[in-house]
Amino acid sequence: MGEGSVQVLDRAFDILEELARAQGPAGLSELAQATGMSKTTVFRIVGTMLKRGYVEKTLEGRYTIGPKMFHTLGYHINSLELQTEAKPYLTALKRSLGLTAHLGILDGAYVSYIEKEASDWGEEAYTQVGYRSPAYCSSMGKCLLACLSRAELEEALYGFEFKAHTPNTFTRKDEFVKYLHQVRAQGWAMDDEEYEIGHRCVAAPVFNYRGDAIAAVGVSGTPDSIPDDRIDDISQQVKLAASRLSERMGYVE
Repeated sequence: MGEGSVQVLDRAFDILEELARAQGPAGLSELAQATGMSKTTVFRIVGTMLKRGYVEKTLEGRYTIGPKMFHTLGYHINSLELQTEAKPYLTALKRSLGLTAHLGILDGAYVSYIEKEASDWGEEAYTQVGYRSPAYCSSMGKCLLACLSRAELEEALYGFEFKAHTPNTFTRKDEFVKYLHQVRAQGWAMDDEEYEIGHRCVAAPVFNYRGDAIAAVGVSGTPDSIPDDRIDDISQQVKLAASRLSERMGYVE
């Protein structure tokens, strides 16, 4: 990055900081006076941030912090808050079900594991914090994908290869999307040995105050620890934990 680019970046931060300090939307003249820049320079920099969503223009032609800034900062803050708030619910699931409990977030076409409470039985070792798995064969990934709009889902799955990891893996997009409709209706998803034989998972989405699915709570174990006759009970407990965590994140049904 050249010296000129660094200077422009420095000025952009000056403008953002001034908008953050302002009691309300600010005009170009106010921003120019507060930052010591010319109106032309402020207009050019604000125009770029406006296109990116970091600045928003009001109907009166004034400027304020845009939604992209809140989304970017909120994503990081919420991830930290999520981990703290989720810990008791993951621990409770581990104790009541005897299964490993996870917290995951959607990361493109993958799920990233950001918190974990391992079962006392040591049935699961490979899903460490920081681990990523394909969303289409992960219970947490499925329930988060099911919460996307049609356009968002198409974007998430665009060009994605539905690779068969086991005989149970979804390999056709149309069948997978059909299953997501079921997930949306029932409020939980399952990985039935679709990524690894001998590994089953059940998960439910976590929502924030805007109603966005920001994470998923899931439990995992072997087919012996998650047999067919336990799935109803397990799914309801996971849904309840996710619902309570959603409430902690400000969600109101």
